[in-house]
Amino acid sequence: MNRLNDCPAPAKLNLFLHIIGRRADGYHLLQSVFRLIDRADTLSFEERGDGCIELASPIPGIPPDRELCVRAATLLQKTTGCSRGATIRLDKHLPMGGGLGGGSSDAATTLIALNRLWGTGLRLNELAAIGLRLGADVPFFIAGRDAFVEGIGERITPVELTPARYVVIVPPVEVPTAAIFAAGELTRDSEPIKIADFASRPTRNDLQAVACKLHPAIGEVIEWLGQYAPARMTGSGACVFAQVHDELMAARIIKSCPPHWRAWQAGSLARHPLYEWLDS
Repeated sequence: MNRLNDCPAPAKLNLFLHIIGRRADGYHLLQSVFRLIDRADTLSFEERGDGCIELASPIPGIPPDRELCVRAATLLQKTTGCSRGATIRLDKHLPMGGGLGGGSSDAATTLIALNRLWGTGLRLNELAAIGLRLGADVPFFIAGRDAFVEGIGERITPVELTPARYVVIVPPVEVPTAAIFAAGELTRDSEPIKIADFASRPTRNDLQAVACKLHPAIGEVIEWLGQYAPARMTGSGACVFAQVHDELMAARIIKSCPPHWRAWQAGSLARHPLYEWLDS
């Protein structure tokens, strides 16, 4: 059987995240800049002829049929009428509930890889439409480059960002996104900004205050990392990041990091590693 091994599913950072309103159906309207970084989960896919989708490496606490990569494979089958199946192996390196988009990235890599393995021939915009049915962040990873993101996450405008290096710290908490967005004290009326202005305007993560209230450990990490460089939570948390000058500075910060936090450094990615597998 045909197979694709070690397909990366990179993380993202929200350089800022503003909530500018709310739709009638309850979905929040946001503005953010999503940045790809080179920390990633990896997935491998083996084609099978019985049409079954099997996750060979289930994640404790998550039923295999609810795992996003399994749902992505099943949805691609149904959308294209493909009769082939796949055995999927997911090597999870990104923390769950970390605000790094790991599950969405896994789903995007699954769609990109199986589109190639199964020969279903969908173009980028067609895969992105499938991805949006799985989660608002999935189309960003399929588009495969840094972007100014609006709406509920479906309006994606590519942006060119200067290469950068980051320190990321993982507090010992997992943040459920739904609880953050449901909080009554969440700011939902930030003033919209234009793409051309975001680099020169003060920005923040509107979800950060709520996350820190629910999980004080996040605030402790922000305060500690802020000694070295401006620190901010990504997404709905719990991971905290800071941009640093170079790998040496990153290594020094990580070495001094308290042992009960997990810390690592990452570089920016100009393109998704599987970008060339897609026809635009």
